Amino acid sequence: FPAAEIPIIADDHVDIEFGTGCLKITPAHDKADFEIGERHNLEIIDVLHADGTINCPEVPELDGLDRFQARRKAAEMLEEMGLLIKVEEYENNVGFSERADVVIEPRISMQWFLKYPAVKEATDAVNNGDITFRPKRWESTYNNWMGNLQDWCISRQLWWGHQIPVWYGPTIGPDGNLDHSEDQYFCGSNFSEAKEAALNYYSEVASWAENIEEYIADTDQIGGGGLGDEKLEELQRTRNYRVIPAQNLIKIGRDPDVLDTWFSSGLWPFGTLGWPEDNDAMKYFPGDVLITGQDILFFWVARMMMMGQAVLEKDPFHTVYLHQLVRDAKGDKMSKTKGNVIDPLDMIDEFGADALRFSNAQMAALGGVLKISEDRIKGYRNFGTKLWNAFSFAEHYEIPNVGDTACPKVTQTLNKWIIGEVGKTREAVDAALDTYRFNDAANTLYAFTWGKVCDWYLEFSKPILQGTDEAAKLETQATLRWVLDQALIMLHPIMPFITEELWGFADTRAKMLVHADWPTYGADLVDADADSEMNWVINLIDTVRSNRAQVHVPAGAKVPLVFTDLDAKGQAAWDNNHVLIQRLARVESLSKIDALPKGCVTIPMQGGTFGLPLEGLIDVDAEITRLEKAMQKLGKELGGLRGRLKNPKFAASAPAEVLAETQENLRLREEEENQIKAAIARLAELG
Repeated sequence: FPAAEIPIIADDHVDIEFGTGCLKITPAHDKADFEIGERHNLEIIDVLHADGTINCPEVPELDGLDRFQARRKAAEMLEEMGLLIKVEEYENNVGFSERADVVIEPRISMQWFLKYPAVKEATDAVNNGDITFRPKRWESTYNNWMGNLQDWCISRQLWWGHQIPVWYGPTIGPDGNLDHSEDQYFCGSNFSEAKEAALNYYSEVASWAENIEEYIADTDQIGGGGLGDEKLEELQRTRNYRVIPAQNLIKIGRDPDVLDTWFSSGLWPFGTLGWPEDNDAMKYFPGDVLITGQDILFFWVARMMMMGQAVLEKDPFHTVYLHQLVRDAKGDKMSKTKGNVIDPLDMIDEFGADALRFSNAQMAALGGVLKISEDRIKGYRNFGTKLWNAFSFAEHYEIPNVGDTACPKVTQTLNKWIIGEVGKTREAVDAALDTYRFNDAANTLYAFTWGKVCDWYLEFSKPILQGTDEAAKLETQATLRWVLDQALIMLHPIMPFITEELWGFADTRAKMLVHADWPTYGADLVDADADSEMNWVINLIDTVRSNRAQVHVPAGAKVPLVFTDLDAKGQAAWDNNHVLIQRLARVESLSKIDALPKGCVTIPMQGGTFGLPLEGLIDVDAEITRLEKAMQKLGKELGGLRGRLKNPKFAASAPAEVLAETQENLRLREEEENQIKAAIARLAELG
């Protein structure tokens, strides 16, 4: 090896407690080393070519070799010279390219940097409340980042992107002639502006440049490389340029680099509207709410805010809603290596775009983890099917679909109840959307559409639609159509495709669903008496069904129901709806008794107490055995959850959302345990 002196320096960057306490400095191949080299005026030696081969002409055996081959070769040469003490493996934190899976080698290069514009204005916009982050905790993160900005490297060596708006030509040397060894740069939004800057520069310093404009090549017309030599010779002949020395002919070229994609993206709020042209579309700037991932708060959001202030002196939006990354069902980050990536296009092909949209909305708790799975998306595809079937139900009963209708005036308790549910749902959805709780809006619409409309109202309406009371039938038909329309309107922002399709099935519509007016009704639609009565009925049916299922009463078996006390309101609710209750809960009779018998399931209701006698309905011994096995399995789950929560390391290191999810799982499992214990105790009484 050729002899070379290596300077030894002292710098605060070095951690003397780490390793030997000494650090090798390569200013051309490490950011920290470069900064150390700047402080100590170290020579910058680039030992790598752009293709990863070694730039070391002083050592021919290594020069031009691939970097990894050169390392092995250098070790061999040191060993041959008796200078190699030992070779050992160790772990380091060298970065790898996520796409190419190769070691990243920093290299020194010439790049364009931008001093961030309008930093104060963009920071003040958040601190003054002009722009709000949701969740609010991101404001401190944003302020911390804005307070520690470094100049932005905005140039990239790529084949695509907005080209750097800089042209270059030769400098003017001390002798007044062109110096082609060093570039002079001219910035402009187009070639004409850059050319004007070049004219000013060359006219001021070149005494021979009376007609300087004719010597500058318009690269927009000739090509990216400026005038070629043949073209220059032609111009000399045809325009009498022979009086100009050949070295003074000026070539203007454009920098081949492109802008960092985040620079271009930073212009998005107004660049997409036609800026810098002042057209009709620009009236849509500033925007309203920006929804994006929290991982690009700095890359995109902050830069849009600075660009908006720097270019148009306006904030580009007033609210920034930041959601987490979409993860798999276990909460793990999706990666090709893990094989847990869910391709949205595949999900759309299989389950439809609406199912995927609803899945995303249902997960979008403010600041919560977005866990997605194919089963979840499939479930919301089934929800879309349920909505479709509700319209098929209306067709089955030949209910006219005339189009836009007003809320009907009703007298039936059932219809009063469902209209009130529509009003409560609209208020709940609006409250959720106003506070960016998209998951609450989705869950409310799901519970209303599937639960209240499809599971209950459609079932409750069958006796009326099949009955002989024409007035009640017509009222229920009108109510059903209006309720289905309101469901479409409220679901449309989340599920636009199926709702627009169903909306179009009407005979006539004043406008498409996307243009329909958002409703303004609310709790004013609620009839308190009807609401109380129908919810009492639903609660009784639900509780009977739940208790039957818990102890495996055969689904088709009709059971007796008893009660010990029942007030006038409860009795009226039973009398008005006993046909529905008996049909949907599979109840054969209701009788009054003085005291509930042993093994009877107690069903407390507002205004009374019901009971479900089990004797003779099930195999008691077999059911107790089944429940005890379920208890054993549940006990293992509870032990695992309790052990995890008692572990101080888990409590200290687990993310807040994981800790909350574990606590909720424990609560649900404990509730299930209590229910099984109670069921076993009841059955034991029959033994």
